[in-house]
Amino acid sequence: MTAQNSATLPPAIAVRNPLLRGTALAALGVVAFSLTFPATAWGLESFGPWSLVALRSVLAAAVAGVFLLARRAAPPAREHWAGLAVVAGGVVIGFPLLTTLALQTSTTSHAAVVVGLLPLTTAALSALRTGSRPPRAFWAAAVAGAAVVLGFTLAQSGGSLSAGDGYLFAALLVCAAGYTEGGRLARVLPGWQVIGWALVLCLPLTAAGSVLGLVYEPVHLTGHGLAGLAWAAAGSTFLGLYVWYRGMAEIGAPRASQLQLAQPLLTLIWSVALLGERLAPAAPAAACAVLVCIAVTQRVKQPQNDLNC
Repeated sequence: MTAQNSATLPPAIAVRNPLLRGTALAALGVVAFSLTFPATAWGLESFGPWSLVALRSVLAAAVAGVFLLARRAAPPAREHWAGLAVVAGGVVIGFPLLTTLALQTSTTSHAAVVVGLLPLTTAALSALRTGSRPPRAFWAAAVAGAAVVLGFTLAQSGGSLSAGDGYLFAALLVCAAGYTEGGRLARVLPGWQVIGWALVLCLPLTAAGSVLGLVYEPVHLTGHGLAGLAWAAAGSTFLGLYVWYRGMAEIGAPRASQLQLAQPLLTLIWSVALLGERLAPAAPAAACAVLVCIAVTQRVKQPQNDLNC
């Protein structure tokens, strides 16, 4: 098609390809994220929790470094480094470490339902960070989703929260903070550079952590363990966030966030197919209830200035 023909296309046709491309990229990110817990469970067959988290970050930083060098990306401006540190602390170190510690005592299906609250947590922190004021219906659905998750975790742990649940709820907070700050930075930096520079920023710490972890934690190499480490590093930590931020830049955060509604159910499927777990009868019902609550928050009409935050 010539440039002249392209210029005369109706607006609906001209916009369609970017929307399809962005939706496909964001959906690929969701699939990558849904495999994170099964990959982590496999990785724990070979490595200790501290070693696994540090090694996955080091390998992901190596992949990110290749991309940054190949694209000749200029270092971020000084005022962006504090935000990148929040992204690094949330999605590069905090969330992987806390969920890895949780998966030592929790099943991936249990963790998937709890972490299904992440979009709501992110929305709440984003409102605090940007000063947006979502309607009351949004917060009603958010509270309902929180109640479902809390009820599920209490039922599964005999009426009291376990240490694994504590790790998971802490993981929600730090990851939501990382997503919120990453979304803000993606307005001024290419989205893939946000995670790329965050990984590079953590490299001195994660490299030292890898050495210490390998020295003090036992290592029993297995095929599952190595495959889990490889996917957690290249797939979940870099590729997933790379395509997620690119897709979000194409279609916008509100539209992209709706795609994450499928993540808990996808993780439940992977936990059965890859790990042979038997789902608690309440897990699918709790996951679906959380998805309904999140769907309501996505359908509530937001003030126009909030949509641009």
